[in-house]
Amino acid sequence: MANYFRITAYHPDKNICAVFDSNGRFEKLWQFSAYLVQKGFRIAEVGTDGQFHAGNLPKASASENLIVRACAKGEPKKGSRTVTVSGKYYTPLG
Repeated sequence: MANYFRITAYHPDKNICAVFDSNGRFEKLWQFSAYLVQKGFRIAEVGTDGQFHAGNLPKASASENLIVRACAKGEPKKGSRTVTVSGKYYTPLG
């Protein structure tokens, strides 16, 4: 999958967090991050294809889309190995 990115972000004004996947919509990870920051989000975790284990959030097959994989009130839960939002989790590598 070309240009597959996953970002977990928190929106302090709305007190919500979400896991977003982008499959081909952005050429570079920084473009995806900048898009979310422009919308008022603070970036909590980022990863490109191969930089995370999918956990119970498998990679999306749709192309050139921005997909909200999970969302919840409050900040995302970052454990020693996993990032969790509304019971959905994945493991960043690195």
